[in-house]
Amino acid sequence: MINSKYFLKGFKSIKGVGSPAIALGASFVAIGALLKNLGFSIQESMFSTFLTYALPGSLVMAESMLIGASLINIFIAVWLVNARLYPMTVALMPLLMHENQPRWKYYLSCHFIAVSSWLIMKDNYENIEKENRIDFWIGIGTATWSVAILATVIGFVASDFLNKDMLIGLAIVNPIYFICMMISAMKTIQISVSVILGAILGPAFYFVSPEWCILFGGFTAGTIAYLVGEKNGS
Repeated sequence: MINSKYFLKGFKSIKGVGSPAIALGASFVAIGALLKNLGFSIQESMFSTFLTYALPGSLVMAESMLIGASLINIFIAVWLVNARLYPMTVALMPLLMHENQPRWKYYLSCHFIAVSSWLIMKDNYENIEKENRIDFWIGIGTATWSVAILATVIGFVASDFLNKDMLIGLAIVNPIYFICMMISAMKTIQISVSVILGAILGPAFYFVSPEWCILFGGFTAGTIAYLVGEKNGS
């Protein structure tokens, strides 16, 4: 069973000053309004966030539907954009694994992996005994997931009162928050190089390939940062 003490502790962690819950909620308000404009019902909008959860996946799905993409193209697009969660999973799971915990908890908790919940866990895991970290993580994931679903409903209901500029503003709140978090995390040479080069190379590659500039910029910056870190022995 899930330890309620650590589950609730994780659930309440989204109230912290550094929590991404407000930024996450603002972005999903925009998603809810966008889904309504695409003709989704409120139940379908909730179910979309219930299943997709991570913001970029929801946004790509909505934009793909808006331009009339086929179901297979939408699936591939969402799959590709969510591939970014794999390195986060690889980095996180060793911090959570404990021999006394059943495997079903880890299978269940995979759905909660997103940048918002990952950031909260990385900031707090050292304060939690390893045996109880998975329960703490499930609490964090449930809380951020609930915020996303609730914000989607709010956005759906309030869509008639939100113009295009307001929706764009709400949608970029979360990415801006993540940029600020990355800047604050620039404590090692690898992270510093990857953030700075990513900010430079992303726009630079736009002139080469607008469709692939983010992928090329991020891959190149990350590779250079890794090599720099290896050379400096850190």
